[in-house]
Amino acid sequence: MARYVTTDIHGCLHTFRHLVEGVLVLQPRDELYLLGDYVNKGPNSRGVLDYLMDLSRRGYQVQCLRGNHDQELLDAARGRTHLAWASQADRSLTLESFGVAAPAEIPEPYLQWLEALPYQLDIPGFTLVHAGFDFRQPPEKMRTDWHTMLNIKQFTFDASRLQGRRLLHGHVPTPTAHIKQGVKQKAGAIGLDAGCVYRLNPELSHLAVLELDSFELTLQPNIEPAYFIMQR
Repeated sequence: MARYVTTDIHGCLHTFRHLVEGVLVLQPRDELYLLGDYVNKGPNSRGVLDYLMDLSRRGYQVQCLRGNHDQELLDAARGRTHLAWASQADRSLTLESFGVAAPAEIPEPYLQWLEALPYQLDIPGFTLVHAGFDFRQPPEKMRTDWHTMLNIKQFTFDASRLQGRRLLHGHVPTPTAHIKQGVKQKAGAIGLDAGCVYRLNPELSHLAVLELDSFELTLQPNIEPAYFIMQR
C-alpha cells in the first residue's frame, strides 16, 4: 500500500489522470489524498470532479479536502454573490466545462459533493489542510478557523500544535525547486502546490505528489491542450 498526497489540480484533468493512471499506477489498496482546489483557472473543472467521483465509485481510496476555489464556486452557485469568485476568464472556463451560463445552473450533485468536503484531516504522521493554520491562535480556534484554513498564505509552523505531525498543504504556487528542497529536508510544513495550471511558467506548471512513507516526490508536468491563462 502507498499513501500519496497532491493538490491544486485546477481543472487540469489530462495531467491529473495521467499522473494517477500512468505514473503512480494507483491501486485500490493505495490511499490518495487531495488538498483542494479542483476547480477554476484551468480548462476542465467538471471533468476533474467527475474523475474524482468515479475513482471513489470504483473502490479507490480517495480523500478530498476543501480548497478556497471549491468554496468560491460553491458560494457563487448558492447565490452568495457578495463574495468574490475568480476572474472573468476563469469563470468562463469553469462554466464552459459544466455547459452552463451561470453558477446557479451547475448540477446539484456537484454542489453536494463540494459541500461535503472536509477542511482538514489528521492521518498517521501528518495533518492535511488546503492552505495552513494561524499558529498564533489558541489551539481550539486554530483548528476551526475555516476561512484561514482555506486562505492563509504565510504562517510560522509550530509542530507542538499538531502533536508532532508534519503539515502538508497547498494553496500558494511554489517553484518546483523549493518543493524539492522542503521534501529533501523533511521540513515540518511542506507546500505541495507546484502551480500546475500556470502552464506558461516553467518554474511552476507541475502537479507535485508526495508518497508519505518513502517521502518520494514526483513532479508531473502540465500536459493539457492549450488554454488561456496569464503568466504568474
